[in-house]
Order: sequence, then structure tokens, then C-alpha cells
Amino acid sequence: MRRWMGVPVAAVLLTACVTINVYFPAAEAKEAAREFVEKVIGDEGQPPAPKPQDKPGGQSAYVPSPMPGRSLAARIDWLSLVGIGSAQAQDQPDITIKTPAIQAIQSRMGSRFESQLRPHFDSGALGFANDGTIAVRDAAKIPLPQRVAVNQAVADQGRDARAVYREIAVANNHPEWEQQIRAVFARQWMDSAHPGWWVQDAGGGWRQK
Repeated sequence: MRRWMGVPVAAVLLTACVTINVYFPAAEAKEAAREFVEKVIGDEGQPPAPKPQDKPGGQSAYVPSPMPGRSLAARIDWLSLVGIGSAQAQDQPDITIKTPAIQAIQSRMGSRFESQLRPHFDSGALGFANDGTIAVRDAAKIPLPQRVAVNQAVADQGRDARAVYREIAVANNHPEWEQQIRAVFARQWMDSAHPGWWVQDAGGGWRQK
């Protein structure tokens, strides 16, 4: 009788171990999105990365341990004692955006953005929509002879954007992540937008950065 008491606990721990391996890696996705987006539009909208503080003479300042006085053993997550911690450590996804298909889309989007779309972001005619695509915000700012071509470029850019969100999810063996990847990218397009460009909020309103 006593030997069966441990079975439910083991089952719960096994379930937790399986579940922990399929979480959506939001931080890794954000970094992948930042790298992709800034290669398409340039990185002028991003603040420079903070530099480490140096001591006089060029030596880096000493950074104390965040938990002084605690032993290594005291900081070990108890989950690692049953193998869950190690399972998590073994499955830290690094979002892949280096496949030939993804890089081909990225190159196409970057070329189109530079040659056809950037001037109309600068004029305020176009903006980054809240669904991860581009929208015509003010058609009156596009010269009449260019409107058909610009509308086509906007449609092509949106099609490629949707394709790349799907391709990234599939390339990372988690097609169910597509909507989450799209949401991360939608936020990144706005975060990387250059000063003076327009972005759309969740309610559909527009604001200028």
C-alpha cells in the first residue's frame, strides 16, 4: 500500500517536466524580432545599448553578487532535485531566423522598404499597424502618380510579413507559436520605428513617435 503513495506525486512531476519544455520563449522571440526588423528598416529608432561602467584606467567595475552571504547550495532551485530544472535548462529555445526561406523574405522586405516605402514613412503617409503589417495612414500624402505602386508595395510587404511569422514558427518546430510571434513582431516594428514615423495603438488610433 505504501509503495503506491508515491505514484501521484511522480505523475505530477512528470507532467510538469513535459509542460515546461513547450513554453513560448518570449525574450528570445523579441531578440529575434529586433534583429529581423532592424535589418529591414535600419536601427536609427533604437537607443544605443548601455555600456558597462569602467573604473579609471580602463578596468571594469566590480559587480557584487546579487545574493551575498548565501551558499551555492542555498540558491539551487528545488525543482532541479527532481530533474525539472535540468529539463528546462536543456530546452531554452533560440529562435531561428537564419533559414534560407526566412532570409529570402527578409531581403525582399528590406529592399522593398528602402526603395518604395521609406519615403512614405518619412512623409507620414504610411505607418506600422497594430497587426504586424504596414497601413496607409494618409493617402493624400502620396503623390497621385505613385499611389497604385505604393498600395501594391504595402500589400506585398504585408503578405511577406505574414509569411515570415508563419515561417519562423514552422522553422522552430512550433507552428502553434505563429500568433505569438506575430504579436512580438507587431510590437517590435513599433519599437524600432524611427522618430517622426507613425504607429498604431491597440485601439486603432495613430500616434507619431
